[in-house]
Amino acid sequence: MIIRDFNKIKGTEREVADARWKSARMLLADDGMGFSFHITTIEAGSEHTFHYKHHFEAVWCVSGEGSIEDLATGEVHEITPGVMYALNLHDHHTLRAKTELQLACCFNPPVTGTEVHREDGSYAPAEDDKAA
Repeated sequence: MIIRDFNKIKGTEREVADARWKSARMLLADDGMGFSFHITTIEAGSEHTFHYKHHFEAVWCVSGEGSIEDLATGEVHEITPGVMYALNLHDHHTLRAKTELQLACCFNPPVTGTEVHREDGSYAPAEDDKAA
């Protein structure tokens, strides 16, 4: 059984931050669950373009307001507490935070915790990240 306290992860090596967001990595690849689980906070007024070409992601909005735009179709969906979106087609997207967003996120394959977003908004494939 794995027990982790979000409040004790903040400020440790399990909390990863980038431009205007931070992510507490509750479960990572080395936990052996087959997915990773994160609590991600997105700064109010920020905009982020991602394209997880090698990962699937499911996201559930815990708090805040924003939107997600599918860059292939131009379709925009509002994000509010209780809304879930899943990037089941490795969707290239832009996430916009109207207010601070707190999101619960799952990645498959799981991330290791050392990933950084590449210029195209993706993470490297899991096998490439292990070699880094």
